[in-house]
Amino acid sequence: MKLVFATNNQNKLKEVQDMLPNSIELLSLKDINCFDEIDETETTLQGNARLKADYITSKYGYNCFADDTGLEVKSLNGKPGVYSARFAGEPSDSEKNMQKLLSELNGIENRSAQFRTVVALNLNNENYLFEGICKGDILHHKQGEKGFGYDPIFKPLGYDASFAEMSSATKNKISHRGIAIQKLVAFLKNFRE
Repeated sequence: MKLVFATNNQNKLKEVQDMLPNSIELLSLKDINCFDEIDETETTLQGNARLKADYITSKYGYNCFADDTGLEVKSLNGKPGVYSARFAGEPSDSEKNMQKLLSELNGIENRSAQFRTVVALNLNNENYLFEGICKGDILHHKQGEKGFGYDPIFKPLGYDASFAEMSSATKNKISHRGIAIQKLVAFLKNFRE
């Protein structure tokens, strides 16, 4: 089965490829010659994931899935949430996003947060949604060199390391995206065309 993952993020692409069975051929946007900038104009993670998947399916005709992820910090009323990638403004800059978040949490004791990923799948003219949540805390400063995005300042519950200090195998098992993709993979394994 061929599936397009509607992302230009090579880190995400590699993460997801490592989780999919060999029976699924994962295509990137580059593989289908899509160089369009798909604006995330929705106000929810579900809306943005669907928007991206629908764009690829309608314009290119492929079965496709797309994701959107937000970091939701309890003491900031769920911010940055759907705006996580551009929390510090345009263009998206992970370092600036982390610094802004740490600045907003300065002096705040409750640093509990969760990463939430929603995956929208368009398969044979049907739409499906899968969600993954990973609860944890925002660290006071960056730890680790691996990962991307907010990984250096997010420590999942039950672990002493940030996502940026973990192996990709460990992170994929427990992360928000990993959980959502595991649900997607389980669905695809049971899917009969």
